[in-house]
Amino acid sequence: MKLIGLIGGISWISTVDYYTYINKGVNEQLGGLNAGNFIIHSVNYADIVKNNESGNWDATLELITKASLNLKLSGAEAIVLCANTMHMIADDLQKNIGIPVIHIAEATAAEIKKQEISKVGLLGTKFTMERDFFTNKLADQGITALIPDEDERAFIHETIGNELGKGIFKPETKAYYLHVMRKLIEQGAEGIILGCTEIPMLIKPGDIDIPLFDTTLIHSKAAVEFMLG
Repeated sequence: MKLIGLIGGISWISTVDYYTYINKGVNEQLGGLNAGNFIIHSVNYADIVKNNESGNWDATLELITKASLNLKLSGAEAIVLCANTMHMIADDLQKNIGIPVIHIAEATAAEIKKQEISKVGLLGTKFTMERDFFTNKLADQGITALIPDEDERAFIHETIGNELGKGIFKPETKAYYLHVMRKLIEQGAEGIILGCTEIPMLIKPGDIDIPLFDTTLIHSKAAVEFMLG
């Protein structure tokens, strides 16, 4: 079993899900008492948010590179960034560290393609929705991404940071997310990407009648595949 390194704490709430999904995924395949072979470096989320909101992605890249190199020195053969937004720096990070970064958007695109879906709605932080680091990976597989309007994006971004990332899940926030998702469906979305690792804790598969793509679960499965490959 290959050793992988996880960069967690972004936020710690969803890192718990990665820990659970990876261990369960390994056990489902190997049985017995088998579980995942990985190391977690949990960073201070406040430092990441401060850098990103001020546009200082170089500082974030430096912090994540240092953490990833420490994991590599400990024997990690690949890195998992436990957040969608962190993949803004994934390509540069991989160049810096010389080992694979298991990309959340590539894994998600592959899963969407399996279901023969070509148009999806994308929810996430403003960075994930507005920048092209995620949507380009979808486009590479012939998948079109629809995003909410400006006010909706602002609400989603704000609630991810001030509610979901703190483990706060309000019924009115869930209702708003579902409203936004229904609008995307009206625009032609055949599925919805839950493109922030906290959103699947708010929105569940039974909440809407089209496929939901839980990026936390999809990414964790890709990590297991690498680990056991």
